[in-house]
Amino acid sequence: MSGLSAAGNRTAAAVARRLYDGFVTYHDAFRTITTQAQARFERRDWSGAQIDASTRIALYKQCADDAGHRAEAELGGRGDPDTWKMAKAVYSATVRDRADADIAETFYNSVARRVQETVGSDPATTFVETEAPARIPDLSALYTTLPETRLDGGAMERVLALFSWNVPFADRAGDAQRAAAIVAPDLEERCSGAPLDGIDVLRSPFYRNKGVYVVARIRSGRRVVPLILALAHGPSGIVVDAALPTTDEASVVFGFSWSYFQVDTLDPAGVVEFLASLMPQKRVDELYTAIGYNRHGKTVLYRSLMRHLAENPDARFTIAEGDPGTVMTVFALSSFNVVFKVIKDRFDFPKTTTRKAVMEKYHFVFVRDRVGRLADAQKFEYLEFPVACFDPKVLELLLQTCAGTVRVAGDRVVLQHVYTERRVTPLNLFLRHAAPAAAHDAVLDYGQAIKDLAGAGIFTGDMLLKNFGVTRHGRVICYDYDELALLTDCRFRALPALVHEEDELAAEPPYYVGESDVFPDEFRVFLVPPGALRDDFLAAHGDLLDVSYWRDMQTRVLTGEMLDVFPYRRRRRLRPAEGTSGRVLVP
Repeated sequence: MSGLSAAGNRTAAAVARRLYDGFVTYHDAFRTITTQAQARFERRDWSGAQIDASTRIALYKQCADDAGHRAEAELGGRGDPDTWKMAKAVYSATVRDRADADIAETFYNSVARRVQETVGSDPATTFVETEAPARIPDLSALYTTLPETRLDGGAMERVLALFSWNVPFADRAGDAQRAAAIVAPDLEERCSGAPLDGIDVLRSPFYRNKGVYVVARIRSGRRVVPLILALAHGPSGIVVDAALPTTDEASVVFGFSWSYFQVDTLDPAGVVEFLASLMPQKRVDELYTAIGYNRHGKTVLYRSLMRHLAENPDARFTIAEGDPGTVMTVFALSSFNVVFKVIKDRFDFPKTTTRKAVMEKYHFVFVRDRVGRLADAQKFEYLEFPVACFDPKVLELLLQTCAGTVRVAGDRVVLQHVYTERRVTPLNLFLRHAAPAAAHDAVLDYGQAIKDLAGAGIFTGDMLLKNFGVTRHGRVICYDYDELALLTDCRFRALPALVHEEDELAAEPPYYVGESDVFPDEFRVFLVPPGALRDDFLAAHGDLLDVSYWRDMQTRVLTGEMLDVFPYRRRRRLRPAEGTSGRVLVP
């Protein structure tokens, strides 16, 4: 590092202090909002909980922007590399002893890259890899271990007794017995009847929307079995709504298509490590994102991707499976479970939207309740990859369709703006090759996805099968957002009767169609291909073709009704018959 003057050192230290103060402001406000979740749950203040979720998402950018402005004032502009090297060193020494030092480093990166207008990543001035010292989580602060040797109603009640709310349980002992009855058969199968070594229960409950989740793990020898209890606040008090004892079920609860959890912890890395022990196949970046640290999730994803490319020199970006997008050019690595989406310079017919409108739709999804039906998309700016990582056909396509945001600089490809999403199988491709039973389930879940989103006040617009995908757990989600709209902004109409026979053959409808007009009668044409699957679909979801269904949903949204969407199957519910009226259930 070249020497800095005394004034330069003071400037670097001042910049580091501005960034650290910004992170502390963010951290404290993040925790303040998060700790409100318990009171929201106790008061059944569901709209307040949604406001908190949106406010917390917006918080990061607000604090990072403010810290950036303050840093620019200290620097008198962008600053030079030597000053930023020193600022990074000072900042690193300041945060190294924090339990959340890695998240503090991500905050620094967000501000430093924006102020410097960095393309790619510079290890001298940003934390390309974490410099925080390895640490061992304080287990006693993270979870309580119950020395249980078998799982019965008594053990389950002792798990529940670890938590206290200012609202009583309606029937804690009874719920404990019912939950144990659900979990015991799975536990017997997985542990082959061996005695338990204990149950580790995370001290902080996980709040989301109208529910709260107790997260624990059951240990038996080398086996680790998840135990997740989903709690609800019903009319007569708190009830255990479901008991989930499998890794797949835990993975769905913490899936990439749900809103972020509110969980109060001073050790996010420790919580993520605990969750990873329950879901070893889930990426660590997704776990950070699931508990609200989506920006750090981006950092972890980027580092994982760079390591993957370094460890797999033959890996190449290729065109993603599925029909070509009319708005996005999409590419992927076959060996990495992510797709990359770049907005095209010009949209294919018949799209008439704009780049700005597409970006607004992605932001809309980012801040809304996704009810398990919209893929979480991470936005990256100025990513760099070696040219050698691209199949020539992909690079040619990107330069043809996205030249405004993709360029080649020497041996590097620079992506000015790109979204990443978890890879799923496009529904239209899935149905071509799936076994009849799997295809039947997917088609029914496709209809349920449309209804779940409607219950959350979202109209999917394009309901083409190619705009939906099937996750590895068999859930159907929407991943194409350019036609999304608020349900209350739509005008649902019945098709007017045709006056003349020749009107049926006309190129344009013989009646006025407004920009927000939607005709549910027309959905039949493109929802599901003809045949047995269409019959199955219409038997379960024929009301989607009825204008009265959509108008009723609009009324319910306008009156503030929040429908329940559960990230678990009916058979895991302690009272499966409850909630079937006015609720949306995962099958």
